[in-house]
Amino acid sequence: MMFSLLPLFVAGTLAGGGLVAVRVKRAETVAHGPIEHALILVEDGKLIEIGEDLPVERGIPVLDRPEWIATPGLVNAYTRAGGDRAGGRLFEPQSKPLYEIDPESDLWGELLELGITTIGLYPDGGGVPGQAIALRPHGETVKEMLLGESTYLKIQLQSNAASKKALREAFEKVDEYEEKVKKEREKWEKEQEKKKKPAKSSSKKEDEKKEESKTEEKKGDTLAQEDDKKDDKKDEKADAKFVPPEPDEKVRPFRDLRQKSLQAMMSIRKAADYLHLLDVIEKEKDLRWFLQFPLADDGDLYEVAQKIGERKLAVVTAPEITLQVNSLRERNIPAELARAGARLVFTPRFDTLQGQRDWLPDVGRLIGQGLSREAALAGVTLEPARVLGLEQQLGSLEKEKVANVVFWSGDPFEPSSKVEAVMLDGKFVVGGEK
Repeated sequence: MMFSLLPLFVAGTLAGGGLVAVRVKRAETVAHGPIEHALILVEDGKLIEIGEDLPVERGIPVLDRPEWIATPGLVNAYTRAGGDRAGGRLFEPQSKPLYEIDPESDLWGELLELGITTIGLYPDGGGVPGQAIALRPHGETVKEMLLGESTYLKIQLQSNAASKKALREAFEKVDEYEEKVKKEREKWEKEQEKKKKPAKSSSKKEDEKKEESKTEEKKGDTLAQEDDKKDDKKDEKADAKFVPPEPDEKVRPFRDLRQKSLQAMMSIRKAADYLHLLDVIEKEKDLRWFLQFPLADDGDLYEVAQKIGERKLAVVTAPEITLQVNSLRERNIPAELARAGARLVFTPRFDTLQGQRDWLPDVGRLIGQGLSREAALAGVTLEPARVLGLEQQLGSLEKEKVANVVFWSGDPFEPSSKVEAVMLDGKFVVGGEK
């Protein structure tokens, strides 16, 4: 299979432009399935071509590794890795964990060695603790590491009156702000209409004097005065534009949710929480949101798996096999959700470095018990990139995407497989004769 054959004359033109080729046993593209005997071409940090047995022009450096398997860089969209355990926040929707990042931490290199090239760092705390940020685990400054500053707003909902009331009140504050903007706009428009009304007519003699005055003014105008008039007209036009009042910093995130410039991650624990969530946001038809929940033996989320699947929701959860409540029956809830139509986003079972090491083997066990390999692979690459709003750049091996690639010694879901090399932004940062 081949996406598109790179002509030899094109390859020749790129030979002097930093083009690098890596030939591997198989490339798991995620978006278009696996490619056997794949050649991956990278230039200026981007994937410029990927296909089966592509020809390579003489002079282009080729890393020939016929035993390797290539996947997109892993994306952990829900983690506290690298963040301080601050905690305690209950309603700080404007908060972002930027101040918690230490670019000099050894953790970033350890994550890269595990093939994790992107993380979503969420703010610690319950209720509505703030907005997650997206990071690459590499860079000398926070600015170099930052990929997205407002990826999703974390909202932890419980099936009680207080939790529902807090969320409703947050959107009511947006209603109040929008009503304020509406009134301010109406007031401004009335003032503009008044300005447009013609002045009362004056006597003929006064009109003649005005005309004479205007004639004299025209004669005396200089080029500088003409420029001043042009500037005045520009100022008038600028003044004629309505500028709405700024919302309160805690109102802005919920306004952004309504305007779809921000999405929400709704954290729940039980099936009842999901039903209460639907009740709260019933009027908010245009919200972009996805779910996050832990899997435990006392959980009953399989009760709403079909409803979640019907909405094609993304679901952030850990790769767990659980027991049905009050029984010894095992349930592969992630597989049930995937079959129902949900989009899985996997995170490690434990948010520790060891948990990150066990991440893919744990997902592999779900594959052994009924989860499709395609859903599993997308669940650690493309789907988490999507909930971070980075799916156009990351998460799959496709032309023009950022060249974040992990090279494995074997099947990435097998416990015996290890990371041989990691390419970040088109450069080897782990192995690969960097």
